[in-house]
Parts: sequence; structure tokens; C-alpha cells
Amino acid sequence: MRLRPRPRPGAVTVGAVRGAALLLGLACFGSTLWHGLDEPGNALAFGTLIALGELARWDAAPGTGTPPAAEEPRGSEPAPLAAAGALAYALLGTSAGAPTTHGVPQTVAVVVAAGLAGIVPHVARGRGPGPDHLARRVLTVGFAALCFQPLYNAGVVTEHLGQGPAYALFLVLLLVLTALCDAVLAALLLRARTGFPYGPLLRDELRAFLGIGSAVCATGTVMALGVAAAGLWALPVLAVPLLLTQVSFRRYAAVRTVNRQTIASLARATEIAGCTPPGHARRVAALSAAVGRELGLSGTELAVLEHAALMHDIGQLSLVDPVAGGATALLPAEEQRRIALLGGEVVRMTGVPEAVAVVVERQADPYREQPLPARIVRAVNAYDDLAGAGTGEGAAAALGALERLRLGTARDYHPDVVECLARVLARGGAAGVTSAVPG
Repeated sequence: MRLRPRPRPGAVTVGAVRGAALLLGLACFGSTLWHGLDEPGNALAFGTLIALGELARWDAAPGTGTPPAAEEPRGSEPAPLAAAGALAYALLGTSAGAPTTHGVPQTVAVVVAAGLAGIVPHVARGRGPGPDHLARRVLTVGFAALCFQPLYNAGVVTEHLGQGPAYALFLVLLLVLTALCDAVLAALLLRARTGFPYGPLLRDELRAFLGIGSAVCATGTVMALGVAAAGLWALPVLAVPLLLTQVSFRRYAAVRTVNRQTIASLARATEIAGCTPPGHARRVAALSAAVGRELGLSGTELAVLEHAALMHDIGQLSLVDPVAGGATALLPAEEQRRIALLGGEVVRMTGVPEAVAVVVERQADPYREQPLPARIVRAVNAYDDLAGAGTGEGAAAALGALERLRLGTARDYHPDVVECLARVLARGGAAGVTSAVPG
């Protein structure tokens, strides 16, 4: 009898989160259909707001041509208006002074139905949110509603807090707890998919919450309080500031995409000129980002690392005689240093941030004098050069390259970076990178 392979722990975690969200959504739909829809006007108003927010989401189009390994933290909400509307509905106690009775199941059912309606056009264009994002939305809204609705409907909230500042502070506290719940789920799912350390991932998610996440929580609170005092007419008025913020974020995302495409194009210049093998810069960038994640770099540090890794060989464009095969790791230390300094000068002329140029020009220094991103770029670049990645030389060459890096840890390569690289390769490396299980 053949034994079935055991699922990976990461796959089990992702399946458990998605399964919990699916079960919660189905249970809430069934309960709402069985008991009927309470206050359909409120449900329609908030459902419309959530659907419009999903329609206006600013997800970037696929195929931007840049490595995905060092993307920004997932905590940046792509549909802030929909998220704020969902949280406001979960924390809605009264509407124009009249108590509401929609409860937890109807809250989740309305949010899920409206969200699915709003993402249909995005799904049709192949740019819809992934299952993980939908699962997080269901679970976080259910968490917020479960923390608020039973207490409010039982009269505990109004009895102890009234309707004044203490009540508003209570709503803010619940939304902060909900945001923490979402950050924990996001980091957990990313940890399950990538194997990166959980602590830095959670830190990135919490840091992202201080941006658009705080605006979502504030708007959700104001919406719930505004509808409680003035009725549903407050919704469109209160949605305008967050909508303008969303437009600004869309423009910011577009600028960042153009910058990354420009850097990727500059990185390809060495390949077009025949200075480096095809795909070398992308392989080094993807694997460097994976190593950086493993070592706990933040989102901003990963962006610098990725850009520096993409442009690490750009100094070869200044050489009269190209390096054979583009393998700078095989050159004498003085020549590596000269090429790195030339690369730093070229990077500065492109207008890329100074931190990227520093990493490029210091990649050939002894590792004790290097910042961590430069240590990572040097080790990963040497691995790709020595292993002949992209040439089909196989696992033996990859193992030999790792062994040579380990032998060079006395001066050239930081031991922690080399061992971290070995762990990343043992898990499968990054897309497009030759990987092998280290011995």
C-alpha cells in the first residue's frame, strides 16, 4: 500500500485559516437566510458602500516585470473604503438614534456578499484579491462583530459607557484589536507560504497599520458614530476623506511601480550588453530578498536590498574589457572593489536612493566592514556565479558553490549569511534560482 505524502505544515495552516473563514461565511449566510434580513435599509446602504470600495481597490496589475520576493508588507489595505465600511457595520449599535438588531451573522453575511459583488470585475480581469485576503476579511469582521454586537444588544455597553467619549474610545479600542487580529493572520499566512521568520513579518504588518490601517480604523469609528447620530445620510459624507486618501495611495503605488520597472530595466542593461548571463540580476535579487526576509529585514530594508541586488553588476558597463561570463566573484579583490565603486557612481547618476548606491559600492568590502544588505548581495552574487545558475549545471555545482562560500567565511562572506542562504536553498530557494539541499 502506497503512503500518501504528509502535507507541509504551511499548507495545513493556510488550509485551516481558509477553512475557518469558509465555515464562518457559510454559517452566517445560512443563519441570515433562515431568520431573514433585519433592517434591510442599513444592510443595503453598508453593502453598497462595501461593494463600491471593492470596485475602487488599487491592486497593481500583474506582470510588472519586477521580482516579487521583496514586495511591500501585505498590511497595506488595497480596499480601505470597503474595509472601513465593513468595520463600521460590525460596530453599528444605533442608526439615527434607533437601536439596531442585525447581529453577528447578518454582519458577516452582508460584508461577504457585498465584497464578492465588488470584486467580480477585478476577478474577470485577472486582478482580484487572493483567497487569503478574503479569508482575513471574513475572520476580522467576524471578530469585530463578535466583540461588539452581543455586548451592545445586551445593553452592557450603553449601561456602563453611555453614548459619550467613553463609547467612542471603546469603538476605537475594538478596531485596534481587530487590526491586530488581521496583522496576526496576515503574518501567519505569509509565514506559512514562505517559511520566513514570523517576528519580522508581524512587525512589518504592524508597521503598515500605522499608515492606511490607522485611517481605516478612524474612518470606521467615525462612520459608526455618524450613522448612530445622523442616520445613513452620514455614510457618503464620511466616505469622501478616505476615498481621497485611496486615490493618493493609488498614485503613490503607480509611482513606485514605475520606479521599480525603471530599476529592472537598468539592471537588464548589463545582460543586453553581454556583461552578465541572462537572468543573473533577477536571480540575485529574488534570492537576496529571500535571505533578507530570513534574517529579519523590514519592508523598507528589503526594498533597498532588492534594488541594490538588481543593479549590483551595473559597474561592468564602465569596463573596457568585459568580465568573462560576468562572474565578478572569480576576480581578484582589488578588481571587484573597483567594479563596485564604478557601480555605485552609476547608481547615483540614476537618481536611485543613496542607500542603494552604498550597498552596490560596498558589496566587495570585507564582510566585517559591510552593512548587512551588502553582505547578502555579495554572498548571493558569488553563489549564482559559482553555481552557474541558469546554465543547467545541476545540484552538484550548487553544492560546490555553497562549500566554496563556507570556505570563504574567514574574510569574504559572513557565516550567518552563508548559512541562511543554505537554509533558503534547502527550502527551494526563490523563483528562478538554482537550488539544492546543502550538505
